[in-house]
Order: sequence, then structure tokens, then C-alpha cells
Amino acid sequence: MEKLTFYALSAPEKLDRIGAYLSERLIRDVSRHRYGYVCIAMEALDQLLMACHCQSINLFVESFLKMVAKLLESEKPNLQILGTNSFVKFANIEEDTPSYHRSYDFFVSRFSEMCHSSHDDLDIRTKIRMSGIKGLQGVVRKTVNDELQANIWDPQHMDKIVPSLLFNLQQVEEAESRSPSPLQAAEKEKESPTELAERCLRELLGRAAYGNIKNAIKPVLIHLDNHSLWEPKIFATCCFRIIMYSIQPQHSHLVIQQLLGHLDANSKSAATVRAGIVEVLSEAAVIAASGSVGPTVLEVFNTLLRQLRLSIDYALTGSYDCTAGVSTKIIKEHEERMFQEAVIKTIGSFASTLPTYQQSEVMVFIMNKVPLPSSQQSIEAGKAGENRNRLTQIMLLKSLLQVSVGFQCSNMLTALPSAFLDRLLSAALMEDPEIRLFVLEILISFIDRHGNRQKFSTISTIGDISVLKLKVDKCSRQDTVFMKKHGQQLYRHIYLICKEESNVQAHYEALYSMLMLISIELANEEVVVDLIRLVLAVQEIAQINEDNLTAYNRCALFALGAAYLNLISQLTTVPTFCQHIHEVIQMRQKEAPYLLPEDVFVERPRLSKSLDRLGPEVFFWQSKISEVLGGSGYNSDRLSTPYVPQLTDEDRLSKRKSIGETISLQVEVESRNSPEREQRAPAEEITYETLKKAIVDSVAVEEQERERRRQVVEKFQKAPFEEIAAHCGARATLLQSKLNQIFEITIRPPPSPSGTITAAYGQPQNHSIPVYEMKFPDLCVY
Repeated sequence: MEKLTFYALSAPEKLDRIGAYLSERLIRDVSRHRYGYVCIAMEALDQLLMACHCQSINLFVESFLKMVAKLLESEKPNLQILGTNSFVKFANIEEDTPSYHRSYDFFVSRFSEMCHSSHDDLDIRTKIRMSGIKGLQGVVRKTVNDELQANIWDPQHMDKIVPSLLFNLQQVEEAESRSPSPLQAAEKEKESPTELAERCLRELLGRAAYGNIKNAIKPVLIHLDNHSLWEPKIFATCCFRIIMYSIQPQHSHLVIQQLLGHLDANSKSAATVRAGIVEVLSEAAVIAASGSVGPTVLEVFNTLLRQLRLSIDYALTGSYDCTAGVSTKIIKEHEERMFQEAVIKTIGSFASTLPTYQQSEVMVFIMNKVPLPSSQQSIEAGKAGENRNRLTQIMLLKSLLQVSVGFQCSNMLTALPSAFLDRLLSAALMEDPEIRLFVLEILISFIDRHGNRQKFSTISTIGDISVLKLKVDKCSRQDTVFMKKHGQQLYRHIYLICKEESNVQAHYEALYSMLMLISIELANEEVVVDLIRLVLAVQEIAQINEDNLTAYNRCALFALGAAYLNLISQLTTVPTFCQHIHEVIQMRQKEAPYLLPEDVFVERPRLSKSLDRLGPEVFFWQSKISEVLGGSGYNSDRLSTPYVPQLTDEDRLSKRKSIGETISLQVEVESRNSPEREQRAPAEEITYETLKKAIVDSVAVEEQERERRRQVVEKFQKAPFEEIAAHCGARATLLQSKLNQIFEITIRPPPSPSGTITAAYGQPQNHSIPVYEMKFPDLCVY
């Protein structure tokens, strides 16, 4: 062997002949089953290969690969393993010169086949599979860095390599009964095909460039589809965890795009499959963090929202094909619901990876998708349409809540733009109590920037506010501007929500949290005054009961007011104010405990039907509060003015279930200047006929004007000069006579009855000077 190596090194041009001879011998020995000589020939080839690094090695390699291929074609496992080991040694050699004509197609196919070995003997099967994985690893290492070699990233190769690795990844190792020592058991575990396949897959993905990610990921998706591995989702999640941690971070959004595309392609698959894909998406987004969404931010959310909408349709129609009534698959509603929850969770996962400004854009995008009667969104009429609208509204608001929970922004003006806030608040006046509750929760998550929300989760009249350990910051200038701009809008919607009969305990708890959070996060003196006025107006709703609320609703409003005023009095630290509130609460405890939260907001509320016969001592009085707070520097004039909300068209519109229910729209023009709200201009009825008439009339007027202009132009173009002169002369004469009349009036004004014109103070005034005698400044004379 030493002599042969020396000869090959001193005469490298002989290498190809040496290789050809050894190859011929090996092929002959294999066919004659002389396996000892086969091993000797392979060892000789290996040593020559390791020793010789010259330019003419390419021809020698051809002979070598031919011999390896011959061994791999053999049915003997030992020869296959021998051939693989030789190929792995060759793969680790860095060649000086590239080969343009070498092909590895056979090796990729054969090694992939070995990865799927189903030999009866477990040990032999494991060894063959390990050899197959090592062989694939060798092919990848040999070809991946050399652009002139065969392109291993082509789909024809990836479709064999990736599924082979995944197949070994998903094979659960059988527990072996015989394990002589823990050390050997650990060694055996280390050498398992699963571990090796994972290492090989990580190496493969780590080398993938931008343009190759798609070819590497597509076989993974197809493999998971073919083997129904989305439904348990454990293996799918494990695979994509490996992928996301292995690829270069800047390419992670490509994987997300592939998954989203796959979700669209499977939009008519079973809900469990779609839920599995969405769960994997969620995991991948968390791992990829800021790189997960990539350049097309809204496209990601658009895809997820589209899937949400499709799922709602499937659940309602019971069919994957909305056009056909008959479906081949049975749709289970609870599975669709699970899928919807998974999508909402994933939307939250994606949003949490985005910077604040993009989160804000996403929330506006989601809100614009919510079908509202007061917007341009398509609202479907009929019972099925109403169900679809309601479910869509709920799911989108849930998604919005999921995004808003992770949203942190110090500036409320940027967090809640006007257009977004208007749409959100219009949803707050919907008849559906669940939708109203979601809107309140979303608003609370925006306002709560110091984590005080949980401290107001239960409504009670706490004697000492310090036990809550509230985090309070001074109200910033931006927050003051926000409240000046949107404060009245928020108060109005809180007031109108309080009047809803379908409110339950969760609504009152959300209202209480919202009032308290505004007081802590956004309040200056003016806001505190307005909130106290608002709560007193809410008390009046329950007291007067114009809306015929139930006993529970009325008691709940009284209790809500008591709990809020109890805390706000301690926050303002005005002793006389605290004393008044405390006295009323004590009086309620004695006379009417059913007006306090401790009796109302429990599992079995204790209510009273005699709410109309309550004494004045159990109410909070505006005059008393304005008096005690006015003495401490608060605006007493504003405090003593009862709060009256300004109703708008938007409030009335949002109460409607659908636009299609109304035939005509009554537009009420309210006088903004008049302090009396009752004085209104008569309503003008706008119907289809009115609109049609207005359009037709305007068209007719335009036609007449156009005709008149045409006649004038034609007259001046075609009429004789004398006729035009006569026409113009007549008009000039008419104009002159009018001017003469004006001058006549100016020069000789009509005499007053007494003969003189009396001035303002009764002194006689001379006749006015004629125009032609007046002296005008030079600048006024033409």
C-alpha cells in the first residue's frame, strides 16, 4: 500500500489507470462474492483518495464513485454500509478543482431509499438507516457550497432528502429491554437515527440561502399532509421548531409565508388540520420574533382573518362549499370553534412580535373589517346574515382584544386614532351584550398602562384605597389633549351602555374598571369633575327609570355609582367629600343594602322592588358634592351642571341590526346654536323617490343652461350686425334708465314728514350734499 501510494504521488497522471484497475477488480470480486478482496480494494481506494490532492484526481474520483455505486447497489447490508462510509470520507475532502460533469442523482436516490429501510432485523435496519442519513449528509456537504456541482436544492433532490430525514425523525425509538449499563444505553441513544436525522436536517437548513428556503420547506408541508401529522400537531410543531431555529433569522418570514400559503391551500380541509397548521404558525411566529412577519405585515393578518371568516361560514352552512347545499364531509361545530380560537391566538402571537406603530396599523386594519351598520361594510340581511354578521363581529373583536392586550403605548392619541375610536365606540352601542363587553375590554386594555386592571376586577366599597397598591403617574400633556378631544365621546358611550337592559354583572365590572382606569391614567381636575357628573347622571337613570330597567339593572347602577364615588373621593383626598360619600354609604348599609355592590354583585343578588319609595338620604346629591368640592378649588359651576349626553346620528345608526331593515333614513337636523335640545328643525324625509327626483331635476337644469348658451353663441355667430346692434342698444337704454333712477334717489332723498331729517339725538340735520358736489380723495376717483 505504501509503495502504491508513493507511486501514485510521484506519477499522478497514472492515478486514473490505477483507479480503473481497482474498480474493475472490485466489480469482479463483488460478482464472485469475494468480500475480503472487496474490502481490500475499497481500503486501497480510500487511502489513495486521502493521500492524493492533485489536479488529475477528478478522473480517479469517477472510478471511485463507480465502485461506491456498485457497493450501494448490492443487497448485502455490510457492503452498503462499507460503500457509504467510503463516500462519507470522500465527501469530507475539499477538492482544489471543481468537477463540471459529476452527478449525484443516483446517490441521493439510493441513500434516501436506505433511510426508509424496512429490514427484518432491528439492529441491521438501524445501521442501514444511519448509513443512509450519513450518506445524505455527505451529498449535502459535497454539493451545497459549490455552485458548479449538481444543485442539491432542486425540488427533485429536496423531495427525496427532506422526507427521508423527517421519516427518521418521527420514528419513536422502541424501548430496549437489554441494556447492560447506563453508559452503553446513553451511547446507543446518542447514535439513534432520530438524533442523526435532526442534526442532518439542521445542517441542511442552516446552509439554505434566500432562494432555496421554499424548496426546502415545501417537502416538509407535503410530508405532514401525506402522513396526517397536523392533527396531533406535536410532530409538526417539533419540525418547525427545528426549522425556525436552524435557518438564518432574516429568512424566517419566508417560512411563515409558506405556512400561510399552505393554510390557504387547505382552507377546505378538516378543522383539526387547519387548527394544527395555525398552531404551528403561532409557535413559529414566537420563535422568529421580529422577523416573523416580514415586509407584508397586513397580508399575514388578512390571510388569518379570511380563514376566520371562512370558518364562520362553514360552521353556519355546515358545508365547505357555500354554493352547494350538499357536502361530502360532516362539519363539527366545536372543531370549527377550536380552529377559530387557534386563529385568534395566532393573531395575538404575530402582533406581539411587531413594533408599536405596526401593532396600531394592524388594529385599525382589523377594526375596518368589522361589519358595522354605521359603516360602508357589507351587512347581510335576513336571519342567516344576522348570525354571520354577529359571529364575524365577535371573532374580529376577540382578535382585536388579543392584539390590544400586548399593546403598550404611552401616547393615547397615537394608540387610539379618531377613525379607529369612532368605529370601536359605534360597536359599543350594538344590541348584542357580548359585543358590548368585548368593546369595553378592548378600551380597558388600551387605557390600562400600569397593570391596575386586576385591582378593579371586583366591585366593592373599600374603606382604605391604599390596600390596592395602585400605580399612579401624573397625567401627561398628550393624555390631557386626548381627553379634551375624545373625553365627551367616551362619557357619552359609557352613559348609553349603562342604559342597556341586557347588561349583566360582567358589563358593570367592565364599566367600573373603565371609570376607575380613566380616573387613574388620564384624569386631571376637569376629567374628575366630568366623571363625577357622569356617575351622578347614571344614578339618575336608575332613580327616574325612564327606560323601564329591571330591578337588578337599577340596583346595579346604584351600586356602581357608590363603588366609584367611594374610590374617587379617596383619590381626590378632600375630607368633606369623603365624609359625604361615607355617610351615604353608611345610610345605605342600614336602610338599603341592596344599593351597594356587596349585595348586588354576588351569585344570588338581594334586590328590592320598592326602589321608587327610597328616601333622599340614600342618594348622592349633586348640589352637596359641588359645594364640598367647590370649596377645595374644583369648578363648582361645572359640577353643579347636570350631565346630558349629546346624541348623534352614529348612536342611532349603530343600534340597528342591519341597514337593510330600514326603507328610508330620517335625517334630523339639530340646531347646534340653541341651548334647548328640544327645539329641532322639522325632519325631512329622504326616500328613493326624493333622491331620484333631485337627480332628474339637476340633469334637466343643466340641459336647459347648455341649450341657452348654445343659442347665444349661435346668434352672435350667424345674426346680421344691425340686429345685434339693435339688441345691445335696447339693453344699454334699459341699463341707462335704471342708473338714472339710482342717481335721482341719491341726489334728492325723499323728505321726512317734519321737513327735516332728525339725527340720533333729535338735532335737525341739513339736506345731504349732491353726489357731484362731494369731494372724494384722489385714490377713489377714476
